[in-house]
Amino acid sequence: MKDAVVLNQEETNSLITISNPPVNALSHEVRKGLMKAINDSLEDPGIETLAIIGSGKFFSAGADIQEFGKPSQGPQLPEICNLIESSRKPVFALINGTALGGGLELALSAHFRIAVPSAKIGLPEIHLGLLPGSGGTQRLPRIIGAEKALEMMLNGNPVSAQVGLSYGVIDWVDETGDLTVSARGIIQEVLEEKQSFTATRERTEGLQDEGGNRNAIEDQRIVWGKKAKGLYSPFQIIDCVKNALSLPFQEGLQFERESFNRCLESPQRKGLIHAFFAERRCKKIHEIRDVQPRKLETLAVLGGGTMGGGITVAALDAGLNVVMIERDEASLDKGRTNVEKVYDRHISKGRMSSDEKQKILSRYHPTTDFEKVSSADMVIEAVFEEMEVKKDVFRKLDQCVRPGTVLASNTSYLDIDQIASTTSRPQDVLGLHFFSPANIMKLLEIVVPSRLSDDALATGFALANRMGKVPVRAGNSDGFIGNRILGAYAKVAGYMMEDGTSPYRIDEAVRDFGYPIGPFQMFDLAGGDIGWANRKRNAESRDPQERYVHVADRICERGWFGQKTGRGFYLYEENSRNGFEDPEVLAIIDEERSKKEIRIRDYDPEEIIRRYLGAMVNEGAKVLGEKVARCPSDIDAVQLYGYGFPRFRGGPMKYADMYGIDRILQDIQEFSEEDPFFWKPSELLQDLVSKGQTFDDLNLQ
Repeated sequence: MKDAVVLNQEETNSLITISNPPVNALSHEVRKGLMKAINDSLEDPGIETLAIIGSGKFFSAGADIQEFGKPSQGPQLPEICNLIESSRKPVFALINGTALGGGLELALSAHFRIAVPSAKIGLPEIHLGLLPGSGGTQRLPRIIGAEKALEMMLNGNPVSAQVGLSYGVIDWVDETGDLTVSARGIIQEVLEEKQSFTATRERTEGLQDEGGNRNAIEDQRIVWGKKAKGLYSPFQIIDCVKNALSLPFQEGLQFERESFNRCLESPQRKGLIHAFFAERRCKKIHEIRDVQPRKLETLAVLGGGTMGGGITVAALDAGLNVVMIERDEASLDKGRTNVEKVYDRHISKGRMSSDEKQKILSRYHPTTDFEKVSSADMVIEAVFEEMEVKKDVFRKLDQCVRPGTVLASNTSYLDIDQIASTTSRPQDVLGLHFFSPANIMKLLEIVVPSRLSDDALATGFALANRMGKVPVRAGNSDGFIGNRILGAYAKVAGYMMEDGTSPYRIDEAVRDFGYPIGPFQMFDLAGGDIGWANRKRNAESRDPQERYVHVADRICERGWFGQKTGRGFYLYEENSRNGFEDPEVLAIIDEERSKKEIRIRDYDPEEIIRRYLGAMVNEGAKVLGEKVARCPSDIDAVQLYGYGFPRFRGGPMKYADMYGIDRILQDIQEFSEEDPFFWKPSELLQDLVSKGQTFDDLNLQ
């Protein structure tokens, strides 16, 4: 077995290389190897300096995720960091690539840090409900002060080597292209000039601006007090940084360790860790594990509207050539504008130069010539959500594209098998349900009809990966995973509204639970006309036993489709997304209640959430039972990345496990007494409760 840490002596320098591909995670073997290599080097009288580097493109991405949830084995990373920092010989961190989490904490304990220009450094622990637990909250503020340290820890996103240099985290950025050679020169210079080196714990540059540090801490308390919504770790990070500025180093480390352990045991950490693994799990599709995707260099997008434009931008950003096809020049001009304004916005915010925009647009080919689809390796149809319209498009595609081209429909609800049946190549047809704006939203439902080939499916996942999407495999059911579950909790929101609770009160309760917006705000944001068209499509097949709320239809009949028309459930001022309560909407609701002679009930926030989540989990269990979703964590990924479910709660199925699925079932049974049709408990949910199991027991390992 190859050593996880390799020690090489170069004259009087020890070069210690972390070699644990692919990301040089700080596993038990790596920690053991580092401890031994460092101790050996410190004890060797012939060694004057130590340098730590990573193999490949990573310095280290931090903790080994394979060890999450398992008993920890020594030595621990804090011990190694303390050993490095206490060294009487100068220690250099050669940041040859990405240094995240514990990887950056390891580098912070060194006396000097040299990075390549392409290096990325960051402390992303907040995304897992944790905080830097190996001295990062104590060392970083001593070097760069509270403001920048809090920015790095509370944002959690990596910064470039150049930004790290400007902050003072990085001491040198090596532009030579050979980090080890360049480092030898710097190390030799340090030795020859007998430069003093200071342990990070004794650094004081970041402590000088006491007033600025205090203000930074209080500012972040205010910011996170408004936006935390159930998150615990941000406040622990702020407290740790405050103590770094006021307590002796060892006391600060002790406080950091206690805070880390509190985060480790918190419910938000369980939810965030689950969300992390849910995203990883949904990308692993057993049936295509060894399948080679088809060639994917040129994408054709049919339609340049909001969705087509967003898909085009996502594809261009992924490095693909894109042919955008519209029916006439006026529509094409609008499509071109939809694409270019995204990049113009980047330029106005300093994220991109005009030259970079032009380089990207050199791969963009808008046209009204439908025959141009023949050059594409994949075609994505993004036309109006109407079955006959889509069928006509696919008949036409079947005549124009070359054999082996993957044909995808961007549909929110429609039957992909029906669409595929209009072609002579159903094995090449799949659904790709993007979420708007498609260049920003991470979720992509990949819908698998009955005759889809494995390599076409693999190509769909390859596209998602190139675009940086979270791809979730979905069965071909009306609404697939996400919109089918949305239909259930949107209905229960409508029922509660009709029963007597204001839509604005329902939205508030859902936001307080952790969602960015409530269901009626979502109606206005997405556009009420889309759901209205779907309700009309399903009207004839609707079961007569089903309770139907007409309020949304009454609103749509007035042409109030939400933000795009300036009115929906909320009223909007011109060019504003901030809605106000609308008395006319409340009058419509009262009128509908009167027609049905409904006895008014005003639900409190707790019951609003019990009903909202009960409907969501029950429908999720039905989706699982029908094998529309592979596993509960796929449902969680869909709701987290496409529908705004609060990440710290892990997703609806994880939330159900933490709340107690027996309690969820009891709630559903209680509600079924008033509406047995809607609140019919899922057989799968009942089966899990009877066996004492949880949804997590069904997740794929």
